[in-house]
Amino acid sequence: MPDPILAFVPLAAEVPPGTDIDSIVADVAESGVSAPSALRSDLQVVVQRAEEHGVDLGIVVMEKDPVHDSQLRDLATAVGTQDGGTVLVLSPGQVGSFSDTVSRVTLEAGQDRTYTGNPIVGADNFVDTLVGPQTPWGLITGLILVLVTAGAAATAVAKIRRHKARIISTSESDETERPSPSTPPSNTSGESVLDR
Repeated sequence: MPDPILAFVPLAAEVPPGTDIDSIVADVAESGVSAPSALRSDLQVVVQRAEEHGVDLGIVVMEKDPVHDSQLRDLATAVGTQDGGTVLVLSPGQVGSFSDTVSRVTLEAGQDRTYTGNPIVGADNFVDTLVGPQTPWGLITGLILVLVTAGAAATAVAKIRRHKARIISTSESDETERPSPSTPPSNTSGESVLDR
């Protein structure tokens, strides 16, 4: 009997084990923060600053890193789908986020600025990214599409012109190569066949 084929199966995404999502959702709904007591007041200032700029932010701080960094994003998603808005989840060395209003590109740009070792500074940096000037990706994409379309049209026009020029030059060269019917053929002595 042949040996069984072993296949790699990725682990299902899930929140960190032992996490009480209902308690976290209740804390975030009440104060905008679910974190150890020593960090709460400073993080609430960050949440308030985000609100002043129109961002409904909840911050969750985990005391230790989960096994998989994706678990923090799953936790942020679980909290965000219940409470709404934008959720940032920080642990000592990992980060996850969710938002029903902010693009994933902006969230990830903000996440990149949270790796400071200090959750308050990291959360502040995250808010800076969310409320700062954003790259107008829609405008950039539209501009690229216009340029590509214009380039394709110019290429098509150039090919059509080149093809027409080739046809004209071929027909002109065919006409010059044909012998004239009014000139009788001559022999090697230069006499015409009619002169004989």
